[in-house]
Amino acid sequence: MSLVDHAVRFDGVTKGFDGRRVLDHVSFDVPRGQACCVMGRSGTGKSVTLKLLLGLLKPDEGRIYVNDVQIEALDSAGLVEVRKTIGFLFQYSALFDSLSVGENVAFPLRRHTHMSEAEIAECVRERLAAVGLEAELERMPLDLSGGMRKRVGLARAFALQPSILLVDEPSSGLDPITTREIDNLLTDLKTAGKTTMVVVTHDVASARRIGDKLVILHEGHIIAQGTAQELDQNRNDVVQQFMESDTEVQNAIQR
Repeated sequence: MSLVDHAVRFDGVTKGFDGRRVLDHVSFDVPRGQACCVMGRSGTGKSVTLKLLLGLLKPDEGRIYVNDVQIEALDSAGLVEVRKTIGFLFQYSALFDSLSVGENVAFPLRRHTHMSEAEIAECVRERLAAVGLEAELERMPLDLSGGMRKRVGLARAFALQPSILLVDEPSSGLDPITTREIDNLLTDLKTAGKTTMVVVTHDVASARRIGDKLVILHEGHIIAQGTAQELDQNRNDVVQQFMESDTEVQNAIQR
């Protein structure tokens, strides 16, 4: 498959801190409109991967492409343009507590577009309706449950209709039922908008639901990548531990 068929591509990317390589010649790609779930133990470079994609960090070696643009070579103005095509759903939503739900979703529209207030209001209603929160327009974030805050964060991340969505631990702090609801929302939005997603998660059951492709990082290297079914057949001990962990959790819940 050629480069133009991919929304995201890591090509031999290395990144280290204080003499330790967090990512060591990592290569993977994400076809347009698909979701890639990046998994691994703490400290294996999952969050670093997202920061590299946003251009918040630069690789020590290798190349990173976002929508066919080699981003590590860009200046700050070029990075701003690339970031306009990327939405980001933070681990704990990162809403502005002093702004209402509607104002939170409107924030990127006011900052990055020349839309009128009427156009912004309509767009905000559409984004909140897509996550089932149109009626919560005037509420404050502190009055919302964790799952509702995550939904607002998702509506804000999609405010500019990005072609790529980066998601950091979508199930963090959520119960299993709410986690499944967020997973379903992500899948629905991916399908409706043909949005490419890179999702960092420790939740294998969630990764199975969201991911067209799974990538497992271990000690700076990708030790497996492919569909969930392909990784289920992988004989690597670490990969087996990851892929079997969701079964253990479900068994524990049922006991």
